[in-house]
Amino acid sequence: MNAKPFNDTFLKACRKEATEHVPVWYMRQAGRYQPEYRAIRAKHSFFEMNYIPEVCAEVTRLPVEQLGVDAAILFADIMTPLQPIGVDVNIESGIGPVISNPIRSLADVNRLGELDPLSHVPYIMEAIKILRQQLNVPLIGFAGAPFTLASYMIEGGPSKHYHKTKAFMYTEPEAWQALMDKLGDMTITYLKAQIEAGAQAVQVFDSWVGALNDEDYRTYIAPVMHRIFSALKETGVPTIYFGVGAGHLLLEWNQLPVDVVGLDWRMTIKKARELGVTKALQGNLDPTLLLAPWEMLEAKAKEILEQGTEQPGYIFNLGHGIFPDAKVETLQRLTQFIHSFKKNA
Repeated sequence: MNAKPFNDTFLKACRKEATEHVPVWYMRQAGRYQPEYRAIRAKHSFFEMNYIPEVCAEVTRLPVEQLGVDAAILFADIMTPLQPIGVDVNIESGIGPVISNPIRSLADVNRLGELDPLSHVPYIMEAIKILRQQLNVPLIGFAGAPFTLASYMIEGGPSKHYHKTKAFMYTEPEAWQALMDKLGDMTITYLKAQIEAGAQAVQVFDSWVGALNDEDYRTYIAPVMHRIFSALKETGVPTIYFGVGAGHLLLEWNQLPVDVVGLDWRMTIKKARELGVTKALQGNLDPTLLLAPWEMLEAKAKEILEQGTEQPGYIFNLGHGIFPDAKVETLQRLTQFIHSFKKNA
C-alpha cells in the first residue's frame, strides 16, 4: 500500500549497526497534542479506539506521517491485556488507570486468568497487520512490565510512593512471586503474539520500577525480567526496556538479555556509558524542553546527539512521553534537526 522504500534506520540502531542518520521516535507520539487525535478521541473512548483496528491503525500511523519519525509505536495502553484476565480497569480522564478489584492476597492472584491474545485481544493483532501494510517504518509493539502492572493492580490506580505495592512485595512473598510469574507469562505471550502479527521491535515499559532500590530490584524483579527478555530473544526481534527515575538500576538492566536501554532525562548518555552500560541507548530529552525557546531546545538536543553518537547504537527519543501542551510544529522541527545532525557539525 505504501510506495515509499522501507526505512530500517531504527532497527539498525537497535542492533548497533551504522546508520546514515540518527533515528528518532517519541514516546506518546500519538496523543492529545495532535488536533487530529483529539477529533478522533471525541468520538471514541480510549479503549474503543483500541477495539476498532482501523481507528487504532490510523492513530498509530498519524504521527509517522505528520512528524516524519523513523518508527511507529502501536497505539494501545499497558492495561489492555489486563481486562481479559480479570482485572476491572478503566482509564479515567485526568487520573489514568483505575482498578476496582485490586490485588490483596494470594487468592486474588490465583483468580487471574491467562491471556489468549487471538481470542482476548484480536483487535490489537488486526491493527498490527493493517499497519504492516501501511507503514514504511518499523512498528514497535509494547507491553507493561510486571512491576509496573502490579503497582496499578495493588494500589488500585496511580501512586506517588507505591507503599501498598512494596509492602505486598515484602510481606506476601508467595503471592508476590505468583503475581510476577503470572504477569511474566502474560507479557511473554502478549509480546510474542504482537511479533507474530508483524511488530518489528518491542518495548517493555517499566515506568515506575525506579521506586525500588537496586537490591530489591535484583531480588524481586530481575528474575522475571530476565525470563521475559530471554523468551523474546528467541524471536530475533529487537527489545527495549524503559523506566522513569531508574538510573540507579542501569547496571542491573545491562545484565539482562535486552538490546536497547531507554534513559529518562535524569541520566545523561555520557554518564550511562561511563557507568558501564554497553547496550544500545535510547533517549533522552526532557519533554518539558518542547515548551522552551527553539534555541534552548536545539542546544540541548545537539548536546544529547553529540553524546549519543559517540558509539554505535543510538536512538533519539524523549526521557518520557509527549504531553498535551507540546506543539506539532515543534516536534516536526526537532525531527528535521535530528535527521540533519552530523557529528561535530
